[in-house]
Amino acid sequence: MVYKPIGKRRILLLLLVLTVLSALLFLLGRKQETAAVSANSKTLVIDPGHGGIDSGALGADGTRESDINLAIALKLRAVAELYGQENTLIRQDDSSKCDTEDYSEHRDLECRTALVCAARNPVYISIHQNHFPTAQAGGAQVIYASGTDSETLGRITHENIIHALYPHCRRVAEPAAKKLYILSHLQCPAILVECGFVSNPSDLENLKRPTFQTSLAALMMASYLQYLQNTVRI
Repeated sequence: MVYKPIGKRRILLLLLVLTVLSALLFLLGRKQETAAVSANSKTLVIDPGHGGIDSGALGADGTRESDINLAIALKLRAVAELYGQENTLIRQDDSSKCDTEDYSEHRDLECRTALVCAARNPVYISIHQNHFPTAQAGGAQVIYASGTDSETLGRITHENIIHALYPHCRRVAEPAAKKLYILSHLQCPAILVECGFVSNPSDLENLKRPTFQTSLAALMMASYLQYLQNTVRI
């Protein structure tokens, strides 16, 4: 199935309409009730990849992937709160989720998976940055877990981000490899968003900019709402 990407003007219009609608509903005292209905009691679980001792990939200037992931995730949570969408953030600072004295990447991933499963009716979005040995590779890519809902969310998100921010990128949304622990161990709709390449100078400069991070967050939120519209039956 082909999903029509959301144009930049349509995204801005959608966000404006949602903002005005949220304000009106708040004044009428119905904001929480309407938000619950619109999301069908789903919880958007936002996971900024890496953190703490695990910085993830590094840019040529020393920029840490984990810091970019967190910056985008915090903006996505702010947008979700603005639109009354129930959500939870896996980490809110520069820390891992490993609960052992000595850091273990595997244990960190297990703990993150458990936090997702503890959420009510979760929809999972993991935020990451890509890296390649050379500087040529660039652009975004979305990886989705097995299942129709994950693929739907993944393709919508990928097409929206590429259309709005990376129009010359030829990458496509792909199913997750089994080595991706969290996506392989979740039963809920789940995607991983590679927002760009920290090894690409142009991508890196964009990814460090708060305005670009906000654009990514807005596109993820718009894609999430589009996904709900396509899949949720009220």
